[in-house]
Amino acid sequence: MKKLLAVIAFSVGIVANIQAIDLFKPVKETALRAPSVPIVVSDPYFSIWSPYDELMEGSTEHWTSAKKPLLGALRVDGKVYRFLGKDRFNLTAIAPMTNVERWEATYTNTLPKTGWQESQFDDSSWNKGKAAFGSRDMPRVHTDWKGENTDIYIRRTFECNNLNLETEDIYLTYSHDDVFELYLNGEKLVSTGLTWKDNVSFKLPDAAKKKLRNGKNVIAAHCHNTTGGSYVDFGLFREKKSAVKFTNEAIQQSVHVLATSSYYTFTCGPVELDVVFTAPQLIDDLDLLSTPINYISYRVRSLDKKEHDVQLYVETTPELTVNEGTQPTVARTFSKSGISYVEAGSIDQPICARQGDLICADWGYAYLASVNGSGRSVSLGDYFGMKEAFVRNGSLAPSTTKWTTRKEENNPAMAYVHNLGSVSKDGKDGFMMIGYDDIYSIEYMYEKRMGYWKHDGKVSIFDAFEKLRDNYQSIMSRCRALDEQIYDDAEKAGGKKYAEICSASYRQVISAHKLFTDKDGNLLWFSKENNSNGCVNTVDLTYPSAPLFLVYNPDLEKAMMTSIFEYSASGRWNKPFPAHDLGTYPIANGQVYGGDMPIEEGGNMVILAAAISKIEGNADYVKKYWDILTIWTNYLVEYGQDPENQLCTDDFAGHWAHNANLSIKAIMGVAGYSEMARMLGWNDIADKYATIARNMAVKWEQMANEGDHYRLAFDRQNTWSQKYNMIWDKMWNLNLFPNNVINTEINYYLTKQNTYGLPLDSRRDYSKSDWIMWTAAMSSDQATFEKFIDPLYKYINETQTRVPISDWHETQTGKMTGFKARSVIGGYWMKVLMEKCSKAS
Repeated sequence: MKKLLAVIAFSVGIVANIQAIDLFKPVKETALRAPSVPIVVSDPYFSIWSPYDELMEGSTEHWTSAKKPLLGALRVDGKVYRFLGKDRFNLTAIAPMTNVERWEATYTNTLPKTGWQESQFDDSSWNKGKAAFGSRDMPRVHTDWKGENTDIYIRRTFECNNLNLETEDIYLTYSHDDVFELYLNGEKLVSTGLTWKDNVSFKLPDAAKKKLRNGKNVIAAHCHNTTGGSYVDFGLFREKKSAVKFTNEAIQQSVHVLATSSYYTFTCGPVELDVVFTAPQLIDDLDLLSTPINYISYRVRSLDKKEHDVQLYVETTPELTVNEGTQPTVARTFSKSGISYVEAGSIDQPICARQGDLICADWGYAYLASVNGSGRSVSLGDYFGMKEAFVRNGSLAPSTTKWTTRKEENNPAMAYVHNLGSVSKDGKDGFMMIGYDDIYSIEYMYEKRMGYWKHDGKVSIFDAFEKLRDNYQSIMSRCRALDEQIYDDAEKAGGKKYAEICSASYRQVISAHKLFTDKDGNLLWFSKENNSNGCVNTVDLTYPSAPLFLVYNPDLEKAMMTSIFEYSASGRWNKPFPAHDLGTYPIANGQVYGGDMPIEEGGNMVILAAAISKIEGNADYVKKYWDILTIWTNYLVEYGQDPENQLCTDDFAGHWAHNANLSIKAIMGVAGYSEMARMLGWNDIADKYATIARNMAVKWEQMANEGDHYRLAFDRQNTWSQKYNMIWDKMWNLNLFPNNVINTEINYYLTKQNTYGLPLDSRRDYSKSDWIMWTAAMSSDQATFEKFIDPLYKYINETQTRVPISDWHETQTGKMTGFKARSVIGGYWMKVLMEKCSKAS
């Protein structure tokens, strides 16, 4: 009995402690302005971000920049304040885009005569084609235009009649990839520079509206494709004035981005609103890590000691569930086990059918979920009618049981409201949930596999919602504990700025992966190579992202490597080095990359196998694959001293023979193999390969030495590069490289830094921020480390490229060169890993 009472008392204490925690106050305040803030994230497809300083500044987006709208508003004493996202426009087409009509235009791919953009220009010699124009991997393309460094010039004629320019707002909408400029009757209205955008709506200023005339008008556009996909689509629209919208904006007071949560505070007239967006991606809890459900928590408090009547509104649409707006969807409402849902998904449900890079899922179902009671409800209905009901009386319009959408403009509102009633200075709070059930997540070796959280179908999405509802307080408390740990570990290792960078990066890394098991129960953790080529489980993404997982959960690192080992063990991959990838996401049936990276991938796999063994204090994991590791290591011995014309992970720079940094990777792979052999008790093997590695390192130093630094390539004088692969020599205390190579390099790098960081090498000013972090971690002291971190912090804080952190940027301008939302920034945790290994040793 005493034991039972003690347990009860302990449990009550835990509950009391949880309730005492202020869930709306971040455990750490941050000053870093994230280029794009994670709002609702889980995996490469269920991924919603806000690329703005203020949350209500524009519509939320998928990391690809596709619109994935979330809208939030607070009604206070009858006045509505929008705090999240932006209303869609209620537009009527003057000249529709291709989601409505395959419009026709004249075009040419050669530089036209002067005045080509003017309305009276003679384009009779140009080609005729139907929009959209671009490469066939883009949506609704009917006229081919592709190729690197190519151009297209387009002239679209349309008729305008009965326009009331005094009272009507006119919008230009366009999509493009890459450099784009657009003219209306000869006047330039758009000039984008090097970027790509989807469905951007631009309100014509009065001067531009006056260029419109009754009768014939011309929109002329020019697009230049640098590399990859190409695309052009545009149209002109008038706005219907009758639509009710949330035009009045809240005042954003603060935003703090931590590992699992984004904290916002707003002033909405006489009340203060706190909103917390939480992805419960606990790295030590695989069920929560993989469950595709997020919390949106909120609290309202009076600021003037008076009571106020308050209602909160959150909305999304079926756009969450399709890749293209033209895909038909179906939505419905229902209740189950005390939770009310609005569910939406595509009608066709092409599970795992669409593969590639800049795409969104078009199978599975999105859910808006409300815990029943306490003034909370959900509804499905007319997009503008739902807002009108909320503006007028603070409630939702009556719900439709089912809504089928076959035209993009007819998408309904999936809405949630909480009538908080009378709110005083003590405040009231609540939470809602949003989730996405993809049914099957990935196809692995010709078999579709469910997400880990489903446990092969034993757990449903409704079970998951109920679990998160019932454990809200404890899960939120655990998320806060992880937020604090991520921040504190990084601050102790590298200072406050470093801690803020890691905190802002965690969800990006986790959400670039999918967790599942194979038919034999092996844990698999596959990355998607976002915004580079869409490959799945790319080995040279696994390598740079490794530090985060080696620090906090090595099982996830193994879960990226096991399938690569098994691919070789199966005989389906029989080369003496590892595969580059396992396919194009979400199809993982074997390598699709057009070229091999023998030393790169061989070094990556052997080094990471050694790193796991070092972290775990044993080589149990690698023993099963020892024969494969031996083959790969012997390849490194034979070809790694002075690599031939091979690609390395920085493949955007092209092939480069005699690459000194690639040679280091081979040397460290050989050394890692020796370390694992010694852990297994095979000292003769360990001694043999340790001697080989040391001899290779001595020869490397002689071949690469250029006095005050070491070369990019052994045969290229007056060159330099970051030797980030040497980090393992320092971490493992092997001291293979003579004459203090690391300090010589670090001192030289400090003379090469630009405003936004250290260039990758002497060829260009661009850099990879993950490698900067690895390089910085080789610094001999904290002050030197911070000299590398400060420009990187400045880049993330100031870049004009508002996307989930780009790991490839220009160090002079701070602009993205390419890549976004990638897992490789898990490499930012290298300094934390160094500290962990230092303490362990």
